[in-house]
Amino acid sequence: MNVELLQSISLAVAQERRMGVVLNSVVSGLADSAGFALARIWLLNRPTAGDPSLELAASAGRSQVDGLTWTRLTGEFAKIQLGVRKIGHIAASGESLHLRDEVADSHWTRHPEWVRREGIQGFVGHPLIFRGEILGVLAVFSRSPIDDSAFKWLRVFAGQAAVAIANARAFEEIDRLREKLESENEYLKTEARENSSGLLGTSPALRKVMQEIDLVAPTDSSVLISGESGTGKELVARAIHERSKRRDRTLVRINCASVPRELFESEFFGHVRGSFTGAIRDRVGRFQLADGGTLFLDEVGEIPLDLQSKLLRVLQEGEYERVGEEQTRRTDVRILAATNRDLTKEVAAGRFREDLFFRLSVFPLQVPALRERRDDIPLLAEHFLHLAAKRLGYGKLRLSPENLDELIRYSWPGNVRELQNVIERAVILSGGRTLRFSLQEPIRSKTLEEGREPANSRPLTRQQIQESQRESIEAALKRSHGKIYGPGGAAEILGLRPTTLNSKIAALGISRHSKD
Repeated sequence: MNVELLQSISLAVAQERRMGVVLNSVVSGLADSAGFALARIWLLNRPTAGDPSLELAASAGRSQVDGLTWTRLTGEFAKIQLGVRKIGHIAASGESLHLRDEVADSHWTRHPEWVRREGIQGFVGHPLIFRGEILGVLAVFSRSPIDDSAFKWLRVFAGQAAVAIANARAFEEIDRLREKLESENEYLKTEARENSSGLLGTSPALRKVMQEIDLVAPTDSSVLISGESGTGKELVARAIHERSKRRDRTLVRINCASVPRELFESEFFGHVRGSFTGAIRDRVGRFQLADGGTLFLDEVGEIPLDLQSKLLRVLQEGEYERVGEEQTRRTDVRILAATNRDLTKEVAAGRFREDLFFRLSVFPLQVPALRERRDDIPLLAEHFLHLAAKRLGYGKLRLSPENLDELIRYSWPGNVRELQNVIERAVILSGGRTLRFSLQEPIRSKTLEEGREPANSRPLTRQQIQESQRESIEAALKRSHGKIYGPGGAAEILGLRPTTLNSKIAALGISRHSKD
């Protein structure tokens, strides 16, 4: 045994930080440089559920019969139960095993015909131990006898290899945490945090919601938040998160309605580089990003049926795999889901899994429509007016009694979101002077007194919505002299991302330069 050669291999391995490189450097160094017929490493896998086992992680060597290399990690010995055969015995006992020239006849040998055919005359297996913990097993097969001196040096080498493996794991964990932190920072930069004004108010309907939030927030129970579009379901989710024991961790939101069908699995669980066309780098999924925190599934009713079973598995077992990766990962997230659909009808129609519905709706919470909390409209309107006037650089604007009466009488099919947009549009069009609203079909006093909506109350048509957007964008472009990006730009005035505003300008056929 060339001791200096083993030391040089150890030195080269110690300088590596990537697990795959460390493992392959160990076995290839022993097989290619030290001349062993076959060198292998099994690593101990300790799953949270089930029995621990050894998984083949690296293999190197070459057959003297047909010249084929032995680098495959699949097959009969790819997974070995702890305590089974010689490799399992070494890992279970923590004791080394040394077979001399009786290798073929040993009761430890599973395939004596292979041993004779390849001329194997020696075997050594050492446990890989770091700080008292068994990480796996290093095993070598030799075509010449392995004496006691070589056996001892291989044990020293195994100890050094265990240190290198432990260090590589530590570096991988550091890289994982760095990747997660970078992803969280990127997410927080791009994900606009909604203002909590949607939960302002003192109406009985809102007080009931707040009481339910206070009840469920300290638990880890899943919450299904239902309500019409624009009622503030995401604000309710944020309120639950901020009152929970996970408030110091990330609240990650995913709008299930905006994810392309073919990218759902990648969006949820992440993917590895090269797993599909366009996967040019590893990507962290939302479940990994939200680990330890809260995951908010907005528009959960839009999740494709074929993915719902995979989502259910994560919720039940806390385990998932990235697309293109066999490694099972664990996650600890609290699930908050929101929908404007009647999921019971979706279940009955076969479009939503019943077991997933029950898993998500441990605590159902209904968010009231704005017309059900009219007492809150003045407070909300004043707040939105203050925000819009400040952002647009106007002085203090006031809502007249006539303005408030008009706002209270309107049916608000778009709820709080529509109220905010109406206020902001009025501020833009006012030029800092009198506020005027263009609301459709106000509610009659008799209807208000009777507590029901008129039969002919309708939301805005698509054409009316587009015309309203056109007016707001043209007014903002006029005020910004055609500038979209940066301070004082139309995007800032409207509270939109510049890319979003550009898309709307193109869709509506607005000429940006004609507004300079």
